[in-house]
Amino acid sequence: MRPSLSDLIEEARLSARALLDYGEHLFSPTIRLGVTGLSRAGKTVFITALIHGLTRGGRFPVFEAFATGRIARARLEPQPDDGVPRFAYESHLKSLTEERGWPSSTVDISELRLVIDYQRQNGADRTLTLDIVDYPGEWLLDLPLLAKSYEQWSSESLMLSRDKPRAELAGAWHAHLKTLRAEAQEDEQATLKAAKLFTDYLRACRDERFAMSLLPPGRFLMPGNLAGSPALTFAPLDVPLDREPPEGSLWAMMARRYEAYKNIVVRPFFRDHFARLDRQIVLVDALAAFNSGPEALHDLEAALQGILDCFRVGRSTILSTLFRPRIDRILFAATKADHLHHQSHDRLEAVLRHAVSAAAEKAEATGAAIDVVALSAVRATREALVERGRDKLPSLLGTPAPGETGNGETFDGNTEVATFPGDLPLDAEALFAGEGAFRGLAHNAADNTDFRFLRFRPPLLERDGTGEPVLPHIRLDRALQFLIGDRLK
Repeated sequence: MRPSLSDLIEEARLSARALLDYGEHLFSPTIRLGVTGLSRAGKTVFITALIHGLTRGGRFPVFEAFATGRIARARLEPQPDDGVPRFAYESHLKSLTEERGWPSSTVDISELRLVIDYQRQNGADRTLTLDIVDYPGEWLLDLPLLAKSYEQWSSESLMLSRDKPRAELAGAWHAHLKTLRAEAQEDEQATLKAAKLFTDYLRACRDERFAMSLLPPGRFLMPGNLAGSPALTFAPLDVPLDREPPEGSLWAMMARRYEAYKNIVVRPFFRDHFARLDRQIVLVDALAAFNSGPEALHDLEAALQGILDCFRVGRSTILSTLFRPRIDRILFAATKADHLHHQSHDRLEAVLRHAVSAAAEKAEATGAAIDVVALSAVRATREALVERGRDKLPSLLGTPAPGETGNGETFDGNTEVATFPGDLPLDAEALFAGEGAFRGLAHNAADNTDFRFLRFRPPLLERDGTGEPVLPHIRLDRALQFLIGDRLK
């Protein structure tokens, strides 16, 4: 299919922006690092810990340039994009270090610039600028909509909603859908009700009992200043793929608003932010899927493959930088590794590697570097051996968040407890074996699941010699080495 005039104009705009970025990077080496992940994956904590560690002397033995003293200093500077909110680093750090609370979740795009003064391995002094772009992973899952018609999206959404456990959650929306005739006269009130019920269904899917990940359109769950606008007021209809909607019909109205959503929300995000990224980390809360059950794990797998397909990956060259920007390094990080004993960390990595394996092979064939790591940007637990009879069990010590429950007890948020979360299987494929692979919250009571991971409060922090709080972590330095270590040689 030949590209349309609007597609050619959009491509020209992308190339012009890439040319401008390339000129700036030539004189001031810069990495634009995208940080994303689905809801509650830990994006805000990751960025806060990264900045704190680099600017205030973290413990990063695997991050070579930092560990060998070649990084002289790192400092925050005003961000380059005046139209993007600044990442609220200072308030997020206060939440972690003074209030012992996790920062608020990402609901919009934000940015922060970190300038790193370092010495190259040959002794020359250099500066690297790191522009960190924080955005919700739900927005990333919207990018495939650019290549889909309203009819294709409706068909896929309905098919997905008719499988377990989504079908039960979609009951009210499906009931309303049966009252609608796609070819009837357009009807604002019927559309408003359909959009509300569809959004309620998406929100129910995201509940921790089900932990579904594949939930486009992403802005339906985080509308911001677009709440109530026609661009966010549409829903799938049961319509044929090979026909055009009659003029003035409900079908035509829905399709028009779907296209408006792509033009107002998706395309500007792709053009102004996503297409300009050099490196990317995707944070994944796999433990939430384990808590919920096998359906959630399969849904996460589909979402991750969709995310990886979105990236224009490949080794960057001058021409690709000018005319088709490419991300040449992507790190998938399984977060909350501190909720597992270290003996299971490699198994957690294996699960995530299995989930992205098919899409990763295609990316690696283009020359892009893909890696997987189990990490905790701020470690909330510590390990211990707890005696039970004659046995000593490898356990975790931490302070559960207030309201968390386990073994019939509700925790107050102040009491430290020892917990044994269980071991992940040695064979990652066993978790993807299908229905009945393991029991989760979606079908069982909270205390009758194979995996039950408590939410913990941030830890009581040590202080260094200057009185600065030290944020403990698991493999944050390994993530930094992969994402920017090659640019500091």
